Amino acid sequence: MADILHRIGIKAPVSRVYAALTTVDGLAGWWTEEVRGDPRVGGTIEFRFRTTSGELLGGMDMEVRELSENKAVRWRCVGGPEEWVGTDITFELSEQDNQTIVLFGHRNWREAVEATYHCSMKWATFLLSLREYVETGTGKPSPRDLKIDNWN
Repeated sequence: MADILHRIGIKAPVSRVYAALTTVDGLAGWWTEEVRGDPRVGGTIEFRFRTTSGELLGGMDMEVRELSENKAVRWRCVGGPEEWVGTDITFELSEQDNQTIVLFGHRNWREAVEATYHCSMKWATFLLSLREYVETGTGKPSPRDLKIDNWN
């Protein structure tokens, strides 16, 4: 099994970061503009990624497994690329030195494949988008995200 792990500090109250991770509008502000679904525990959130011209690149469906207010968010991927299905996405939040620290994990990949490398880098860019969104009100969600290679 392989995990993608990142740590980022955001200069904002933990409640604002938590809202960006647990509401449809918040998620659309930093990950992908095309989000719909039920962000409550037991609900499913659908994320779709498109090119700037509207062509569908792909998507994934996340079942919300845990919401611990201002502390943790956990999703299970239940639809999307084969490599993603069955993986868990976790956000652990804490406050340190006037920042919200986010410990991010994309866990339980069956094996480290080329897609894992790509996703690790993309998650890093999207976590920077999360920080920008929470700190300034404007992130870089897909399709306006930072392009890193020939897969996006």
